[in-house]
Amino acid sequence: MPDADTALQPEPVAPVAERRPTARTHHGDTFTDDYEWLRDGEDPAVVAHLEAETAWAEARTAHLAPLRERLFAETKERTLETDLSVPVRQGGYWYYSRTVEGEQYAIHARVPAQAGDRTPPRVEPGEVPAGEQVLLDENAEARGHDFFALGGSDVSADGSRLLYQVDTQGDERYTLRLRDLTTGQELPDVVEDTAPGAAFTPDGAYVFYLTVDEAWRPDKVWRHKVGTPVGDDVVVFHEPDERFWVGVGVTRSERFVVIEAAAKLTSEARLVDVAAPEAEPRVVWARREGVEYTVEHAVLPGGVSGDADGGGVPRDVLLVLHNDGAVNFELVVTPVPGRDGAGAPLDPAAAVVVLPHDPAVRLDAVEAFATHVVLGYRREALTRVGVVDVAALGRAAAGAAGRLPVRELELDEPLFTVGLGASPEWDQPSVRVVTESFVTPPGVHDLDLATGEMTLLKRQPVLGGYDPERYVQLREWATAEDGTRVPVSLVWRRDAVTLDGAGTRAEPAPLLLYGYGSYEISMDPWFSVPRLSLLDRGVVFAVAHVRGGGELGRRWYDDGKMAAKPHTFGDFVAVGRHLVDAGWTTPERMVAEGGSAGGLLVGAVVNLAPDLFAGVHAAVPFVDPLTSMLDPTLPLTVTEWEEWGDPLHDPEIYAVMKGYAPYENVPDDATHYPRVLATTSFHDTRVLFVEPAKWVARLRAAGAPVLLRIEMAAGHGGVSGRYARWEQVAWENAWLLDVLGLGEG
Repeated sequence: MPDADTALQPEPVAPVAERRPTARTHHGDTFTDDYEWLRDGEDPAVVAHLEAETAWAEARTAHLAPLRERLFAETKERTLETDLSVPVRQGGYWYYSRTVEGEQYAIHARVPAQAGDRTPPRVEPGEVPAGEQVLLDENAEARGHDFFALGGSDVSADGSRLLYQVDTQGDERYTLRLRDLTTGQELPDVVEDTAPGAAFTPDGAYVFYLTVDEAWRPDKVWRHKVGTPVGDDVVVFHEPDERFWVGVGVTRSERFVVIEAAAKLTSEARLVDVAAPEAEPRVVWARREGVEYTVEHAVLPGGVSGDADGGGVPRDVLLVLHNDGAVNFELVVTPVPGRDGAGAPLDPAAAVVVLPHDPAVRLDAVEAFATHVVLGYRREALTRVGVVDVAALGRAAAGAAGRLPVRELELDEPLFTVGLGASPEWDQPSVRVVTESFVTPPGVHDLDLATGEMTLLKRQPVLGGYDPERYVQLREWATAEDGTRVPVSLVWRRDAVTLDGAGTRAEPAPLLLYGYGSYEISMDPWFSVPRLSLLDRGVVFAVAHVRGGGELGRRWYDDGKMAAKPHTFGDFVAVGRHLVDAGWTTPERMVAEGGSAGGLLVGAVVNLAPDLFAGVHAAVPFVDPLTSMLDPTLPLTVTEWEEWGDPLHDPEIYAVMKGYAPYENVPDDATHYPRVLATTSFHDTRVLFVEPAKWVARLRAAGAPVLLRIEMAAGHGGVSGRYARWEQVAWENAWLLDVLGLGEG
């Protein structure tokens, strides 16, 4: 029998947001918005409503508490809680981070390195390396805060100073601090409200950092001289065009500070010689609409003016990766601007092509080292890494005939992700390469640049007897309405899904379909410990590689943005129907999931095909895109026009967005909708909390079964701290399993 206090507690009821209609008229179209008042996060009524939504979500899922506890415990039991990353050599030290059981955050530290030693020290889990110097203990920095995030860090080349940026709100505005590593003392140089990303000049005398404008757009690069008042800091570069974000870094060669200004379709780079840090930045290529490029400093034998054998005097050059007339990008070599006279921008037409455009290969990155260049690219919807000898690059730059020889790393899995890891030094015989897949935990390798030999240094441990052979991954293809073939990745536990000799499923399985499809971001295969708890309960995990992502190159992205954005949603529906038609699952056993722009994806899809899914999880979802894109005073709106289009000035784009915006297209009667869960964060500055709050209010008013869970101390990436993150994922996965009929599992 309940006690008296419990008996007096009222039964929780679903919050019903008050309707306060406001009219919005554009291009002759009027939309009545009943819930725009929820935008004011300082209004006590808004905060009370959000808290009531979370209380309702907790009440409706209270029966899942035991399952959440089991899921959290399974993640914890599979994770080596006290662990250490593979140390990375830089200067006279080996740098690494380590975690300690019971602590939420990482500890960053270093140990001295011996001259000529290229073999990272091997330390058993739980041990503290001999001679360790702790540089930054995130646990100590986070003490007393509900949220903590490290925005960036850097150590001066001589190892004497540390800079680090911290955010304790979740709003992505960071306090920049400096620390003297010889004494352990904090320096008085403190800069508030910086954007993530800052760097020392190699001598540690100057710091280049970023700040944001009122729209939270990084728009200024500042120079700070260490030991001087921050009030004396100098704006090195200001970008007034609201479409562009700025960034700053130092080349691996430690010769240049690189300042980049980039919009969605156009970019421009400037260089500051570290030997003259107070000099004016020099433009590499003057910006031209629609041309994107990145620069990397290299030193080639013979340089641009050398002979065909690569002889002559080594020359400083820039490796430029660009898309001018090369939709999937090409690699060219060009001089450093200003070295041969005037500091005018270089002529792109004078650059020498060393790796021409290939319609089947999307060039993503170029990383220069003293003796080799490492390329990152993708082919056949998978990432690749290739190595080029600098001497061969020099011959190509000097006009030698023949295709540039690229030695590609080979991996023996059907699906995988491979990329360059932390490799900060200019002159190093090997580089770090990181590999993983849906079934193989991340592995850190040393790649010998001269021989191509790969040495596995560490594979992420998964405790509890994890065996990748128990799981299967494969790639299938669905067909969209316009005939486009859309790749689908699947992973499942081998004994949970039975295939006959023809590859047909013996019976449909519960399935989680994940998607994103924006910004040319690819959902490359990744390993997840919490996902194992789903796979072990018989769930198939599938990823729809829809248009708008970058899996199949730049055209795949272009065909899923702006006016072509509906392709993204149609592709996802086509994948869902393919999985049903192929016998993988049924609509009653399938849940859709996506976050941020992926939240827009699943929010649009639930309106398009509400009968295709049993449930939809939209995380920090961009579900009110038309309202956001119509208001240039909102954070990030103007910069996003080149992704979604500009509905404020373009009636055609307005009509396209009006046709798919999840919030606008909720029907008056949504009682036939699947179960919907929206999760968000109060301090998210990328997708404001008001978007899911309004969407949920409208869904509930239309009769849809919907829940909203909001974290009041978190940002766009959710809560901070690994244990808090595990708890959040366990909460979400318990809901997913419950929708799939596995809530008791």
